[in-house]
Amino acid sequence: MTTDANMPATARAPAFVAILNPVIRRLLGAGLPFGPNVLLTVPGRTSGVPRTVPVAVIEVDDRRFVQSPFGEVNWVRNLRAAGEAIVTKGRDRQAVDAIELEPDAAAGVLQDALGPYLRSRLLAPLVRQLFHLEPNSTSEAYAAEARLHPMFELRRKKVDASA
Repeated sequence: MTTDANMPATARAPAFVAILNPVIRRLLGAGLPFGPNVLLTVPGRTSGVPRTVPVAVIEVDDRRFVQSPFGEVNWVRNLRAAGEAIVTKGRDRQAVDAIELEPDAAAGVLQDALGPYLRSRLLAPLVRQLFHLEPNSTSEAYAAEARLHPMFELRRKKVDASA
């Protein structure tokens, strides 16, 4: 988990992300499937205004994670501050708690999630542009990447039956 004292410098997503995100947001909002992508709505950390961004969900061992391929971007800082979000896929809206993973824990999830893509002729070049990893990368290499790319586990909020 990153704290203010050791927080990396603010990252920026590439320009094409700013162009594509509104299009992807509309497609996902209309209920069209777009791979592992969902809409993540998080209150702004200073304004409290809900901010919605498309993110890819990583599923490993029946657990769901979101991870920033572009580092410490705004949605990461907002999610870290709020600790909760709304995940929307099609017509399904789900309130979730977001628990940031320590880099060592995130490294294992990254390895499970990215390993198959790093062995793919088609997808490996794309993955290598975002992560400095190879099919034979060590656990230490995955941990180094996890320190640069924050990851959160998304857990369905428990409904309080006594309320």
